[in-house]
Amino acid sequence: MRFLHTMLRVGNLQKSIDFYTQILGMTLLRQQDYPDGKFTLAFLGYGDEASHTVLELTCNWGVDSYELGTAFGHIAIAVDDVHEATRRAREKGVTILREAGPMNAGSTIIAFLEDPDGYPIELLNDKWADE
Repeated sequence: MRFLHTMLRVGNLQKSIDFYTQILGMTLLRQQDYPDGKFTLAFLGYGDEASHTVLELTCNWGVDSYELGTAFGHIAIAVDDVHEATRRAREKGVTILREAGPMNAGSTIIAFLEDPDGYPIELLNDKWADE
């Protein structure tokens, strides 16, 4: 078994693709319209789908926004430097939900960004980068 992807529903597909590619450095792996179902799927990630878990963005035509609910927490992304990644995101107009700093009751440096649909994105230092 293997974890394949996480799916998020988005209101503006291009704005979301721009966020995940330009702010978080993912690559758009594939995108397809489904006219009979009136939706578009876009798959993004840091590597090919055969060996990496990816993010699926689903855009239902004619739906501009969703209620996020209370069960979903966040998506976590490893970065080289949380402070620098937060600074770059701010310069590009991204909403910063939590400034870079130590987590509550711990020493791990984290920050939270908000994607175009309001989903929280946690940034953490990549603890496996040197392995």
